[in-house]
Amino acid sequence: MDLKQIRYFVAVAEERSFTAAAERLNITQPPLSRQIQLLEETLGVQLIERDSRPLALTEAGRLFYEQSLQLLKRVEQIQIATTRVGQSYQQQVSIGFVVSTIYSGLPSFIQKFRAAYPNTRLQFVELTTAEQIEALKSGRIDIGFGRVRMYDSAITRVTLHEERLALAIPASNPLATESGPVPLGVLNKQSLIVYPSNATPSFADYVLNVLHDKRIFPDEVHEVQSIQTALGLVAAGIGYCVMPTGARVRSDLHYRLIAEDEKVSIPTIFSHRKNDSSWYIKAALQMADKLYQDRPELLEPEYGFKP
Repeated sequence: MDLKQIRYFVAVAEERSFTAAAERLNITQPPLSRQIQLLEETLGVQLIERDSRPLALTEAGRLFYEQSLQLLKRVEQIQIATTRVGQSYQQQVSIGFVVSTIYSGLPSFIQKFRAAYPNTRLQFVELTTAEQIEALKSGRIDIGFGRVRMYDSAITRVTLHEERLALAIPASNPLATESGPVPLGVLNKQSLIVYPSNATPSFADYVLNVLHDKRIFPDEVHEVQSIQTALGLVAAGIGYCVMPTGARVRSDLHYRLIAEDEKVSIPTIFSHRKNDSSWYIKAALQMADKLYQDRPELLEPEYGFKP
């Protein structure tokens, strides 16, 4: 069974005559009849009642006609879409991202990429780093911008830059009276807010593991799903939050860098399927690298903090 036979059958079904269908298809009647016969032999059922005038479809023929129309319509859509891509080089690239990358370079990357490749449509999917790995392998996304170091043999990961961490402090807290770097030890026996709570491994795991390794034990740990919720709870005086320096999105909080000798940071990681040679992989990676080279405030995320 091939598309030619399906098109021949549709013509016969709509014209209700082999003669009229042959004229419509600009062929002679014998090869048309032979192709319909071969189609019926392939399917193992009779599609046309040949003794009726005009021709009528069997029950199986009616079902096959309805399905054939849908198939031919889909083939036409595929042809149109393929031609459009070939003529305009238009392509869709799906980008997975974690929320915090919005505050550390992703918007600038998007603007530059769209300007450089205006015929390429970008689709954005908010995913945790772990979810991005699975989405890349399933083909749901094409590239990812994550924050957590994870190994998977099917994925290539490139660290774009390391971002120092800061402590978000309620404005009324005594720690808000100073602006210099602060040691992680101030979190001992305090209330801590971490995020996200719906993924493992996560940034929350990283923060808690660092504190545990340094024998720093908060009295309370509140786990929430997003950085926005975490900072909202800080503003409410519930506790402190360790966060990327670029994510200072609330003006009612005080922010202090984590002391440099604590050696804590969070990466921005570019990920794609291993051995994927699609043009946009190289283009996106080169553009992201250049972005951080050209933007000192992204290379030095402590920009804006007082020493």
